[in-house]
Amino acid sequence: MTWLKIDDVAKETGLTKRSIRYYEEIGLMKSPERSDGGIRLYTEEDVEQLKNIVLAKKVLGFSLQEIQEFLQIHDQVMKHRSNASSSSDDALRQAELEHMAEAVNKQLELVDYKITEMAKVKEELAGLSGRITKAMRQ
Repeated sequence: MTWLKIDDVAKETGLTKRSIRYYEEIGLMKSPERSDGGIRLYTEEDVEQLKNIVLAKKVLGFSLQEIQEFLQIHDQVMKHRSNASSSSDDALRQAELEHMAEAVNKQLELVDYKITEMAKVKEELAGLSGRITKAMRQ
């Protein structure tokens, strides 16, 4: 297994070292392994988790609480995916796929909610812009 130091992780994710430590502190990611000298050691899985946090925060505009919920659902999807792919029992596989679909639909609901809220803000700003333009012409 390849271990990455926090500097490497920060470069790869675009996050500051402080943000990475903060996300660990509030439970958005698990605590990394430590070297004998106490240096944080991260895996590629940790890097992917942080990239998901960045995606949810920057692209989707999620709050930290929403990110936590989004990531918990993502973990459920991955667990059900693993269970489904490793099962030879068709009934168990089908049940895992149904759980996976349910979890993905929860993620879609979170994204849809955010899109709706953004559309409301956009509509308000467009109205304000129109009123400003109208006032400037008078």
